[in-house]
Amino acid sequence: MKFAFICKHRHDWSIERLCQVLQVSTRGYRAWKIRPACLRQRIDFKALAHIREHFALSNSTYGRPRMTKELKEAGLDIGERRVGRLMKLNGISPVRIRRHKVTTDSRHSLGVAANVLNGDFVANAPNRKRTGDISYIWTNEGWLYLAVVIDLFSRRVIGWAASDRMKKDLAIKALDMAVRLRNPSPGCIFHSDRGSQYCSHDFQKKLTEYMMMPSMSGKGNCFDNAAVETFFKSLKAEMLWRQTWPTQRQATGRYLPVRQRLLQPATAPFISRHH
Repeated sequence: MKFAFICKHRHDWSIERLCQVLQVSTRGYRAWKIRPACLRQRIDFKALAHIREHFALSNSTYGRPRMTKELKEAGLDIGERRVGRLMKLNGISPVRIRRHKVTTDSRHSLGVAANVLNGDFVANAPNRKRTGDISYIWTNEGWLYLAVVIDLFSRRVIGWAASDRMKKDLAIKALDMAVRLRNPSPGCIFHSDRGSQYCSHDFQKKLTEYMMMPSMSGKGNCFDNAAVETFFKSLKAEMLWRQTWPTQRQATGRYLPVRQRLLQPATAPFISRHH
């Protein structure tokens, strides 16, 4: 590290002076300069080139865990600790900007279902377990809300709806779209938070009509709906937070071209207390 510091600042001070301050010999520095890079250094150089490439392709959003996964898929045998070290030494870190908006209104007298899912986000077949939630995006015209439904077997967004009002109709539209795309099996679990949109009589009536079993998170426990929470985090960090939205129509229109992208399997990890 001392020799690397000397090499970096050799144009600002003389090599002899730098070696004297750092208590190393000029002969040792010159030997280090002509010595070929060791195997570990060569691996680091190769990994760093891939890290910079994938970081640029991710729009500066990948952190250490997802970067490690990308490098392993590219054929590099590298651990998360080394990736983290290289990213830290080279100042590569994801940008996180967010404006918080509360979307869950649990202060109501509507019925609340039991937590049937109980943190088990693994499904052994399609149309057995689904989860839904509502998130938001800030525009210069005000908040725009997005409701999604995710199938926990394929990790796909199979239903979504956007509106400038966070009403029960928003959740119902996303549910209707999911059912039209994939008709659920009788007894399919639909998991959500305790928001008034999901506890409303109309939404629960829809679940009964589609022969789906309601399940709701514990009060104030975001980890009980971690699969969809993680999807929203990735969506915001990789697309929505990367630019400003002058109008709600422009923001809504941005969802439409990526509709097929949203229907692809989710790549972000999610938290499970049992798996």
